[in-house]
Amino acid sequence: MSDTIHLDGSDIPFEEGMTGAAVYADRPEVIAIRLNGAPADLHRELTAGDSIAPITLADQDGLDILRHSAAHVIAQSVQELFPGTRLGIGPYITDGFYYDFQVGEPFTPEDLKAIEKRAQRIVKEGQTFHRVAVSDEEARTRLADEPFKLELVADKGNAGQDAEASVEVGAGELTIYENRNRKGEVVWEDLCRGPHLPSTKLIGNGFAVTKSSAAYWRGDQANDTLQRVYGTAWASKDDLKAYQHRIAEAEKRDHRKLGTELDLYSFPDEIGSGLPVFHPKGGIVKREMEDYVRRRHVEASFEYVGTPHISKEELFHTSGHLPYYADTMFPPMTVDEVVDADGTVVKPGMEYYLKAMNCPMHNLIFRSRGRSYRELPMRLFEFGHVYRYEKSGVIHGLTRVRGFAQDDSHSYVTEEQAPDEIRHLLDFILDLLRDFGLDDFFLELSTRDPESDKFIGSDEQWAKATAVLEEVCSETGLELVPDPGGAAYYGPKVSVQARDAIGRTWQMSTIQYDFNQPERFGLEYQASDGTRKQPVMIHSAKFGSIERFMGVLVEHYAGAFPVWLAPVQVVCVPVAEPFVPYLEDIAARLRAAGVRVEVDDSDDRMPKKIRTATKEKVPYILIAGGEDQEAGAVSFRYRDGSQENGVPVDRAVEMITEAIATKAQV
Repeated sequence: MSDTIHLDGSDIPFEEGMTGAAVYADRPEVIAIRLNGAPADLHRELTAGDSIAPITLADQDGLDILRHSAAHVIAQSVQELFPGTRLGIGPYITDGFYYDFQVGEPFTPEDLKAIEKRAQRIVKEGQTFHRVAVSDEEARTRLADEPFKLELVADKGNAGQDAEASVEVGAGELTIYENRNRKGEVVWEDLCRGPHLPSTKLIGNGFAVTKSSAAYWRGDQANDTLQRVYGTAWASKDDLKAYQHRIAEAEKRDHRKLGTELDLYSFPDEIGSGLPVFHPKGGIVKREMEDYVRRRHVEASFEYVGTPHISKEELFHTSGHLPYYADTMFPPMTVDEVVDADGTVVKPGMEYYLKAMNCPMHNLIFRSRGRSYRELPMRLFEFGHVYRYEKSGVIHGLTRVRGFAQDDSHSYVTEEQAPDEIRHLLDFILDLLRDFGLDDFFLELSTRDPESDKFIGSDEQWAKATAVLEEVCSETGLELVPDPGGAAYYGPKVSVQARDAIGRTWQMSTIQYDFNQPERFGLEYQASDGTRKQPVMIHSAKFGSIERFMGVLVEHYAGAFPVWLAPVQVVCVPVAEPFVPYLEDIAARLRAAGVRVEVDDSDDRMPKKIRTATKEKVPYILIAGGEDQEAGAVSFRYRDGSQENGVPVDRAVEMITEAIATKAQV
């Protein structure tokens, strides 16, 4: 065995009893180590030949360790405040952590405040975390009063164990983490794999308890009902405040709430979960989006097609979606079954499916007659309404629905044309997103998991398709993030990830390289030498889903759409009733120019009319009184509350129509 350890790219002498803490004694920012590739406690004893690297709170692993340590502190606080509480599990999650408890009564807001206050005291005490390896029998003895922990000990190494419970036990040795006070006394302990911070003091003041909810042991409703306490933890108080600001902004921008306030859409229970309806104002936004993207497709040489909402089962077997995609398709319906008067089936029916994708039907359009190389690239596009059986727990407003319209296109190209077609599509997508005010992007390349059996096609096909996508993506100069195993079953894909106004990332458009469906459908074209060849099929969805894209835009703009998308672009407000006819004439000019305009001739006073239009997030308010009428002008009020007085009507019309034509982001 080597008498060195590998440290940050170089070898240093190994000494018996050496720990990460000793190695990084001169670097106080190091809170843990990466030991042979896996996170480990800073005080973990090293072995000759080990490879280590530092982990700080600037690393994601460091934040995960911080959050898991904070979860332990919260659990300790709960058990101190509510004696007899039984522990569930407490993993870190995105932006925070949670811990589950079996407790007599649900936690109240006052309880959560008390829990956080007690946790702050534990943090300031500087309790230390100590990892203790234990046998199964010792674990059962020490955890005799914790039935849920005992179940995890019994399940050690169970392959079916849920991922979140894996923070407690794995297939290897069992470990308990002790919290010790300054005297070295054990004041609390928990079954856990770790790692943890060296001291609670490192949690600092960048953590908070956020909420509580009901939960079920190991996520199964047939099991015990628990209380879940959520929290968040960050490297500093400033980071915590920034996160809290983002959360507050996200709540204000929630598209479900704004959809109701602005009368855009709703989700009637009578229709069903995940099936939205669009109200007149929402219908305007949706139509504008559809008209825009339809025009852009036509300009980019796509041919508009249309396909049915349902199809025979066999079509989806041919495409490969059955069985690979069956879990996300609605159950089949039996059609054309003939039953006699006695109820005997005399002619069996056929299974039909609601379509979950448009590509199989586009393949049939391509195959409907012979094709020549001169027709390629052949680009087919439609707003195809598709249906996907999303589980009820993941349905979320417009951003996760069961029925939606895709601006779906399929390009049929020669293998040599594929790189240029992908460039064409990627340029198209980025330009489109910029017109909708999204201009902060990165790309994600989803590839095959070679160990999985859910992918079809040869290694050579996958390698070639992946190389083409990677080359084109690299040319854009955008950040390219790998997504191993995230490909569609029929080929690799690139997705455009866009950041919104408050920095959240949304997966938007996708481009997928498909060498499988053309083969499965027997698609061919006649090459220039007279031979028959198989085309490459490239899938592309620009919005992905009209519904989801609208939900993202509502949150990006906080409901204040740019003027070209706004349901009502202008509201005319008279100072008094006699000036309504003057504003009606101006409104008529604007309507003639294609502007969506309303005149508020209600009995409300002028200030209330302005407040109403502002609350409805109308981009422009035109106000007119006696002086304005005499001068042929208006007072031009912007959405931010600023105002220009005495603007000539001709100029006002010009300003509005120019903002619409240029898609100004105001």
